[in-house]
Amino acid sequence: MEIRNLVVVVTGAASGIGEALVERFTAEGARAVVAVDRDADGVAAVADRVGGTAVACDVTDEEAVRSLINATVAAHGAIDLLVSNAGYVTAGGLEAPDDELRRMFDVHVMAHLYAARHAIPHMVAAGGGHLLNTSSAAGLLTQIGSLHYSVTKNAAVSLAEWISVTYGHLGIGVSVLCPQAVATNIGANSPTAGLLPADGSASAAAVDGVLTAAELAEAVIEGLADGRFHILPHPDVAEYVRRKADDVDRWLGGMRRFQQRLFPDGQTPADWLLG
Repeated sequence: MEIRNLVVVVTGAASGIGEALVERFTAEGARAVVAVDRDADGVAAVADRVGGTAVACDVTDEEAVRSLINATVAAHGAIDLLVSNAGYVTAGGLEAPDDELRRMFDVHVMAHLYAARHAIPHMVAAGGGHLLNTSSAAGLLTQIGSLHYSVTKNAAVSLAEWISVTYGHLGIGVSVLCPQAVATNIGANSPTAGLLPADGSASAAAVDGVLTAAELAEAVIEGLADGRFHILPHPDVAEYVRRKADDVDRWLGGMRRFQQRLFPDGQTPADWLLG
C-alpha cells in the first residue's frame, strides 16, 4: 500500500506514535489526513500543523466512532486507511481492580472492533481498504509487570488476525503494529505512573533499544508498502515470536530468567507492585 492520494484516519493522534504517523502520512502525499483524539486541543494543534482535519472523539464510544467514519466518507468520498492507534499502559497484576482491565479492554480491543465494524462496509463498497491496528510486541509475547496490557494487546492481535481471515477476500488488508519501546509520553500519561520506576530499570520493552516516533513511522511506511501483517519496528521481535512458537516451555523459562535479570534483588513484579 502506498499512501499517496489516500484518505487516512489516525486515532490517538494528539501525541506520540499517532502524531508521528499523521506527520508522515502527510509527507507521503495523502489526499486527506484526519487526526483523531479525545484531547481536542492537542489533536487540533497537530492537524493545524500539517493541514489536516482534527476530530475530538472518544474511541471507546461506538456511536462516536461510527459518526467519525461516516463523516470522513461524506467529506472525502472514501476511507482508505484507518489507523486504530489509541492506547495506554498500566502497571499491575492479579491484584489490580477489574474495572482497570475493562477500561483498557475498551481502548485496546473494542475501539479496534468499532473501527472495523463501521469502516469495513465503506471500504468493501469502494473496492477495498486497509486497517492498521496498533498493538505491541507485548501482544505477540507478554509484558512483564502489566497483566492488563498483556491481555488486551494479545487480544488486539487476535482480533486483527480474525479480521484478516474473514474479510481479506473482500479486499480488506490488515496490519498490526507491534513495537517494543518508543520514546513517547505513554509512561508519563499512565494512570499508574507512580508505580513505574523513574529510571526505567524495570522496562522489559527497552531491552532492544528505544525508537523515536519518527523511526517507528518509517517502519510503518515500509510495512504497509510490503503488505505485511506484522509490522515490527524492532526486528528482534520476529525471532522472539519464532522461539515462542518453536518451544513455548523453553520460551517461558527464558522469560522467567529475563524477569530475574530485571529484578536482581530477588523481587518479582508482583512483589514490587504489592510493595
